[in-house]
Amino acid sequence: MAPIAVGDSLPDGIVAYFDENDQLQQASVHSLVAGKKVVLFGVPGAFTPTCSTKHVPGFIEKSGDLKAKGVNDILLISVNDPFVMKAWSKTFPENKDVKFLADGSAAYTHALGLELDLSEKGLGIRSKRFALLVDNLKVVVANIEAGGEFTVSSAEDILKAL
Repeated sequence: MAPIAVGDSLPDGIVAYFDENDQLQQASVHSLVAGKKVVLFGVPGAFTPTCSTKHVPGFIEKSGDLKAKGVNDILLISVNDPFVMKAWSKTFPENKDVKFLADGSAAYTHALGLELDLSEKGLGIRSKRFALLVDNLKVVVANIEAGGEFTVSSAEDILKAL
């Protein structure tokens, strides 16, 4: 499957997360994104070094700047279960704007065409690192990393595109 690209409609799928009342929720991606300008960014895994020290902190730090440029929501997705994503989110107590979404079976990651096979490293199927800017379900920016790189999918890269 070809990876999602600029001009594509964002596919629908089900993701899971814990809400502000610590209740497990399942939601369609379309219900979270329709009618909004949203950043959807993906990482290979919770608690992994680049994801935890650079990628996620960058979006947390720049969330105010992104919102000032018209972004309604910032959604993080990873091929992890919702309990892992909840635990990982708690390691960022300063976070107010990034929603941690779980794609436990990689079904949504597959729908995006962004699977990354890390079986050789014992991690199984994960997500490529990416950042999408989506406006009312249409992809307007698709910054997708090659391999394990972190060169085009940062919050700063999305800010430049805005």
